[in-house]
Amino acid sequence: MPDIIENEYTATIDTKKRLTIRGAKHHHYAVQVFKDGKIVLSPRILVDPNLIPKSTMKIIDNSVSNMKKGKVSKPLNLKKYE
Repeated sequence: MPDIIENEYTATIDTKKRLTIRGAKHHHYAVQVFKDGKIVLSPRILVDPNLIPKSTMKIIDNSVSNMKKGKVSKPLNLKKYE
């Protein structure tokens, strides 16, 4: 099945060699530049927020459990860094 064109327009590169993408749905794109001048942008998600390693989840669960039990450290004094 061919791709369906959702939007089509002519864009111009500004003096700083930037191109504005109207209605962009993503913040990051992989860019492919071909010898004939064609440019292909593919949306990218840099880190999948749904993938948290089990070891990290174990640490988070342990920390929350300790906090609920009242096992917490004293507040940090950050004034010396001001």
